[in-house]
Amino acid sequence: MTDHVSGVIENPRLLEQLGVPPYQQRWPWLGGDLQTLRDTLRPVSLPPDHGAPLQISVPALASGAAEAGQLLAYFDRPIAPVDGGCPQSRALVVLLHGLGGSSRREGLRRLGLSLQGAGFAVLRLNLRGADPGRDLAGGTYAACCNSDLLPVLERARQLAADLASEASQSSPIPLYGAGISLGGTMLLNACLAMPGALDGLFCASSPLDLALCSASIERPRNRIYQRWLLQRLVRQTLADPFGVSADEEKALGLEPPRTIRAFDAAITAPRWGYRDVDAYYAGASPLPRLLDQPMALPPTMLLQAMDDPWVPAESARRLQSALVASGQDGDLDRVSVLLTHQGGHNGFHSPGDSLRQGCWSDRLACAWFSRRCAQDQGR
Repeated sequence: MTDHVSGVIENPRLLEQLGVPPYQQRWPWLGGDLQTLRDTLRPVSLPPDHGAPLQISVPALASGAAEAGQLLAYFDRPIAPVDGGCPQSRALVVLLHGLGGSSRREGLRRLGLSLQGAGFAVLRLNLRGADPGRDLAGGTYAACCNSDLLPVLERARQLAADLASEASQSSPIPLYGAGISLGGTMLLNACLAMPGALDGLFCASSPLDLALCSASIERPRNRIYQRWLLQRLVRQTLADPFGVSADEEKALGLEPPRTIRAFDAAITAPRWGYRDVDAYYAGASPLPRLLDQPMALPPTMLLQAMDDPWVPAESARRLQSALVASGQDGDLDRVSVLLTHQGGHNGFHSPGDSLRQGCWSDRLACAWFSRRCAQDQGR
């Protein structure tokens, strides 16, 4: 269905299939900015983190900017029923945080708790350079960091098989992925590079075109956001226990970058072997490949709010239009794009939110993974 007032291509059939009501904003978090900032202005009260630590070896960066090391992940089993029994895992979901985040951030933990409550095991990954695994690997992550992610997904696949063996199941349980913001971009790139890496993927507020996102965050209205992100990125980079090069120290210390693009030009692009920032943005943006061959992905849902102040919805609308033209949009066995008028950047706070069920996007992810799980196990 097309909304002729805003030009938004909506697809209510997706929500009907999943049994999820349409998104509504939660007062007083009205508008894209308040939705985006809700967890910062009013932090979520989360239970103690009892995730079991798991270290996963990753190779040195091809550019030589960082040596081999390990990434730290936390493994969470499904939340046990009231009778104290040990529930079987319906599937294993690898969760990836966004720019400047970690496995401990409110949004990622809330999504993990929602999935655990729905019967899923969860593996929360800390990307290269993110706390609390900062001292295990040098360098920082990028929107396309397949050399780091593919070993993680291989280890997760083995963990899924182990969970099935524990439950005396004859076949492995499915392996899914969920990425928040840039974490979703990374998983999209990994799946495009290695078909079969995941059995399903959910992305919330994920950049599909890095150049557009960089330009968006540089808008005058976003200067506070950009300053906050840069402070986190610079602090994270300079805290590298393996050290930084003299050029990097100069770029971050004496002449600190004023934009995300400048940071990517000085740090991200050269560390990951790109000749410059334009080559990085072009090579690490999944949109061109998604438009060319969406079937290269596993069944995937991309959620995007039209009022996201960080990630322009233009790319998601473009992908959705291509899927509609090919007759694929709305098919939950393929790639689906769900656009909402409101929700901000990874906000989606709505009436009915709770610690156990999470926010609206968490409930949507649980419903989508539950459907995928039922279909995968029925084959």
